[in-house]
Amino acid sequence: MSLLKEAQRVAAEFEYPAKDVNRGVKEFMREMEEGLQKVGSMMSQIPTYVTAVPNGTEKGLYLAVDLGGTNFRVCSIHLNGDTTFSLTQSKVAIPRELMVAKTGKELFSFLAKQIEVFLKTHHEEHFEAGVRRRKTMSATEGYRDEKNFQLGFTFSFPVEQVGINSGKLIRWTKGFDIDDVIGKDVCALLQDEIDALHLPVRVAALVNDTVGTLMARSYTSPGKTGALLGAIFGTGTNGAYVEKLDKITKMETIEGSADYDKSTGEMIVNTEWGSFDNHLSVLPNTPYDEALDKESVNPGIQMFEKRVSGMFLGEILRRAILHLMKRPDIAFLSDVHSGSNDIHSTTTVADDSPLYKQWGIDTSFLSIVHEDHSPGLRIVRQSLDRDLGVSAPSLEDAEAIKAMVGAIGKRSARLSAVAIAAVVIWTGRHQQNTTTTAITTEGKSSVTQEETQKSVKEEDVIDMGVDGSLVEYYPGFEEYIREALREIPEIGPEGEKRIRIGIAKDGSGVGAALIALVAADVGTSAESNGPVKSASIA
Repeated sequence: MSLLKEAQRVAAEFEYPAKDVNRGVKEFMREMEEGLQKVGSMMSQIPTYVTAVPNGTEKGLYLAVDLGGTNFRVCSIHLNGDTTFSLTQSKVAIPRELMVAKTGKELFSFLAKQIEVFLKTHHEEHFEAGVRRRKTMSATEGYRDEKNFQLGFTFSFPVEQVGINSGKLIRWTKGFDIDDVIGKDVCALLQDEIDALHLPVRVAALVNDTVGTLMARSYTSPGKTGALLGAIFGTGTNGAYVEKLDKITKMETIEGSADYDKSTGEMIVNTEWGSFDNHLSVLPNTPYDEALDKESVNPGIQMFEKRVSGMFLGEILRRAILHLMKRPDIAFLSDVHSGSNDIHSTTTVADDSPLYKQWGIDTSFLSIVHEDHSPGLRIVRQSLDRDLGVSAPSLEDAEAIKAMVGAIGKRSARLSAVAIAAVVIWTGRHQQNTTTTAITTEGKSSVTQEETQKSVKEEDVIDMGVDGSLVEYYPGFEEYIREALREIPEIGPEGEKRIRIGIAKDGSGVGAALIALVAADVGTSAESNGPVKSASIA
């Protein structure tokens, strides 16, 4: 068998036909329902306590901080009230010793200090006035001050969230290891250190970046309806959507759950859909998927994510390439003599090639390969040489890799469509022809924007915000998603046209600020046992 035919056979192992897509959608919805009913289900369906989404008319100045790894980011976001915003930010590396400190106070006091430095640098006048007020106010009033900065705290570690601004750390990841913090409320820890510095800042919301993506999209969306879904298709994958409160029956069983605004009848739910179908009842499975999972740090977990997200696609390809390289009956990335190579040389793979290292292929390589239509696949061959240590690759080598890359990327997109379709169908949006979707903070009709889909009435649009390198940069990823959506009977070609997918950047910054906005009235009311005005700063 020729090399190309064998590569096409491998590529066929990644096919994900329409019948499997539809089976996946049904199982996805079953797991969504299960997750709404009980804690500890495969798909977590985490209540976020965020019960409204913005509509683009909101104004004010808000803060956001993001502790997602080895850096800490502080932002201020000025919402202009016309779906636009201005952002100022700074970023600082977390000292290694603080990542493994003896107490949480050491880390959180450092974070609070960075907030202080940011405010002094970028908002000095308001900062000084706020500090003076806080130092002179009596403790019994609890610093109730509508001129406080409302802050959204993106904390990208596993937490048990029990309120819009309350969550207990379950475990550290990403090199952090401070036992003293486990089981404690991370928002309270940050607020304590902010108060110690007399900063005019209130931690109003604990933020998941996927929820932030939904919020950012709803603010910047060009249409009249709020966004239904925020989704990440990048290094990882996850989604958050607007759910009816009466469907989240497990809310009654969550111990220590804080009060929340029930007037909207809705709440954003963080699905944590990376763990969909961990038992592999409907997900596709190849020898390359199995080998990747077996040697991963979390075997048997995040099985959906391991087939969709950018972190894993390069590794799937690497294992498929090694499989073909071991075949003695085909000459893949090797030549018996120069006459068998179209550039009259012999292909060799360096001993230290990334092909021989776990996670050695970055997903950006797949994008390069998929997009290359140059004569003789020149760009693919250059990338093989430069990035993977393969000298003098032949045209047939490049064609074989391109065939496998196309199949792996397409399967990822079609699996992504399963999640999107399941949310649309589960929420009933595929059947609705109304002028509203998610509850917004104000009437969405006050936003005037040109319609982006002339063939669909604006009130029928199903809007969603997405972020991540796959959906933004992988060639044809969105069209592969749409192709699969058209193959789902409940959606079909007409329903697919109603779905508007827009890039929503910076869920951990803009999105976090917007969640702080939504949380401000509710949180301040709860603290003061009475209604207060919005805590935004005009």
